[in-house]
Amino acid sequence: MPDDPEHRPPRTSGTSLHESLRQAAPYLTLGIQLALAVLLFFFLGWWIDDSYATAPWGQLAGVAIGAVGGMIKFIRTVTDPSFNSGPKDDLG
Repeated sequence: MPDDPEHRPPRTSGTSLHESLRQAAPYLTLGIQLALAVLLFFFLGWWIDDSYATAPWGQLAGVAIGAVGGMIKFIRTVTDPSFNSGPKDDLG
């Protein structure tokens, strides 16, 4: 009788790997977005340096713009009151 509720182990809330990843997912997504913004603008600066022979200024400007823009997006998202108050499922 494996489906018998009396023989099932108790359910622990918040200790499983699945639940931890579910809680961390929004922050992981923001980190990936920040990294991609920096990389995108770095490669854009690299292309500008290659096209106009301005090395290394295009790459440096690209990294700076990507980092600043990515951090602005990151900070705005994390400080938004609705960021952590999303819909909850039956586990949380």
